This record gives sequence, C-alpha cells and structure tokens, in this order.
Amino acid sequence: MKLVVVTAGLSTPSSTRLLADRLAAATVAHRDAGEDAIQLVEPLELRELATEIGRHLVTGFPPARLAAALDAVAAADGLIAVTPVFAASYSGLFKSFFDLIDKDALTGKPVLLGATGGSPRHSLVTEHALRPLFSYLRALVTPTAVYAASEDWGDAGLEHRIARAGAELARSMASAASAAPATTLSTRAAIAPRSLTGSITSVDPADGFQVIPFEERLAALRSE
Repeated sequence: MKLVVVTAGLSTPSSTRLLADRLAAATVAHRDAGEDAIQLVEPLELRELATEIGRHLVTGFPPARLAAALDAVAAADGLIAVTPVFAASYSGLFKSFFDLIDKDALTGKPVLLGATGGSPRHSLVTEHALRPLFSYLRALVTPTAVYAASEDWGDAGLEHRIARAGAELARSMASAASAAPATTLSTRAAIAPRSLTGSITSVDPADGFQVIPFEERLAALRSE
C-alpha cells in the first residue's frame, strides 16, 4: 500500500514538515511487515511546486512535476495532508493544490489531517476548515486530526495524538484495501446484461460465458 504525504510548510526547517514526517512514521509503524506493508512515497513539498501550481491555475495545464504530484495523490492508498495555519485556516498554497485535484481522486481514500500554528487558539482549524474540505472531496478522513502549536513540541500529549492518528490511518488503509471489490468471472456473469430477447449474453466472449436462449432456459425451468 502506498502512502503519500502532502506538506504545505514554507520554511526550512519546517514544523509542518516535521509533523508530517512524524505522522507518516507512526502510520508505517503499525503496518511495517507482510504483504500489507505501507510503502512511504517521497513527501510532496508544495513550496517546491508553488510556481507550477500558479501556472496551472491560470493556464489549465499542469507542468510535468505538478502532474506527477497530482497523479501520486490520486494513486495513493492513503494520504497525509498537513498545512500551516494562516488567518485561522489552511494556507492558500495548500488549498490551491487541492483545488487542482480531480474531483473523484480522493473519493473513499483514507486521509489523515494535520496542522501547525504558533498558538493553541487555532487548534480547531482541523475541524472547522480541514475536515469540511476533505469531506467535500468525499475522502475517508480519520477520526483523529493532529494540531501542533509551538509549545506542543516535546509534549507527551502530542506524541500520543500522533501515535493514535497513525494507527487509525493504518487501519483505515488496510480496511479500504480489503474492501476493494475483486472482479471475478462469477461476478461479471451475475451482472451480464440481458439482450432484448431475454438471453444471457457475454460482454467479452473471451470470458467464456454460456449463452442460453430464453426458450431453452424457460423450458428448463418448467421441467424442474
């Protein structure tokens, strides 16, 4: 399973990137073995894509690096999205990137939300701004979102929230993967369309569906 991290921090080093890295580590730690292991994709630093994001917004065409980033998010099995708080909400760069995501790309995708700020007064930004945005995009948002104020770093409470959120995302990714519908021959046969004469027909002859004329099927039912 592929985990993609999107971080909108602007500085280097960045507390937003630090929170994103810790959330990713906590998620991977809960699924670090076996065939369901989580593969962490190289984090997407939006500050490095700022020019491309602006160009796409005004031209409608994504440059190659931005197109690759959008494709990575769409192909991910799970997503961690972290933004700094600007004016009591997510940053403009963060919002602009997700404005460019295909409208169906996040449907049913497990997402863990995070935010950083200088004051604990903005701790509800994850619930009042981030969660509604990703609910609109029909993402499967984890119950725990993590906000880290400047004074939270090094506090046991923050570490506990990070660990809990990572565990929730790992479980959500595993559940989504196991619930993905497997297209089998029997499933395809069960939903094969009927012709106007009532016979069962195959969408693809190579599938080996048996074509039974309506008259034969009716006769068989009458003899039972």
